[in-house]
Amino acid sequence: MRKRLIYVGVGGFVVLLIGFALTYSHFFGPVDRYATQTEFIVTEGQTTDQINNNLKREGFIRSRLAFQIAIGGALIGRQIRPGGYEISASMDIWTIASLLTKPPYLVFFKFPPGWRKEQIAEKLASTFAWTAAQKTEWINIDTAPSPSFVEGVYYPDTYLIPSDQSPALVAQRFRDRFQQVFAPFAIQAEQQNIPWTMVVNLASLIEREAAGPKDMPIIAGILWNRLDHHMALQLDDTLQYVKGDESNWWPVPTSADKFIESPFNTYRHVGLPPHPIDEPSLTAINAVLNPQKTDCIFYLHDTNGQIHCSVTYKGQVANVNKYLK
Repeated sequence: MRKRLIYVGVGGFVVLLIGFALTYSHFFGPVDRYATQTEFIVTEGQTTDQINNNLKREGFIRSRLAFQIAIGGALIGRQIRPGGYEISASMDIWTIASLLTKPPYLVFFKFPPGWRKEQIAEKLASTFAWTAAQKTEWINIDTAPSPSFVEGVYYPDTYLIPSDQSPALVAQRFRDRFQQVFAPFAIQAEQQNIPWTMVVNLASLIEREAAGPKDMPIIAGILWNRLDHHMALQLDDTLQYVKGDESNWWPVPTSADKFIESPFNTYRHVGLPPHPIDEPSLTAINAVLNPQKTDCIFYLHDTNGQIHCSVTYKGQVANVNKYLK
């Protein structure tokens, strides 16, 4: 009788053990042992609960509760960063949780319109831990495959970039994106008989001159008028481009700066600078091709950022006295 009870007890324990193992495997084990690795994206601002839901919905895990248990320990002193991770349904929950708390394989990288490529290089070097040599090479070689691609064609956007991608391929990625979004404008430029390089160059000036998108069409109209009259463009942003360095890429120019000898100084040289001075937005590019019709030659922004234009220099002086003094 006693032996029978022992056998029953042992058998029950084995059954419980097997049941526990099966339950554990179901909730914590791989969903599909034969699945291959794929990308899982964590976006900026996503909570752990949202990430958990996405893992369940995309078939990487079976149980949200199991993932909460696994990630709870993995997150001690760490965080899930935005980016792209290579995970698989063939991984158990503990492995997935561990990978999601390590640096992502794909990194989000964003920069705004109006940045010059040196600014982009600074952020790239910081984000991807580039050496000083890599940063310098990106500025002087990787982003200068030809005179037409020195500046203005590194499209400002949000990118998801492999953390080990070479600087040269990062530059190519930005150019490819530019060519994609610029394609419709290239057709317009050809129809208007305007070289595409001229469109981008002028757009880069408008990007820095405008107080906002609403200003861009009127500024485009004014700059076209100056070009048509063979006038010097006289734009402060080109002086900023000449003077800018790592301490301040866009310093406030002084009156003396108008005499700086540089082909980018639009106070001393008529026409456009040798190449764009920054990466323009599509809004600025569109303004170049679809400017607001105006007789104005001069303009200024008041202290509230409101633009005021005039047909004559006398009118410009009056606007200076009215709005800036």
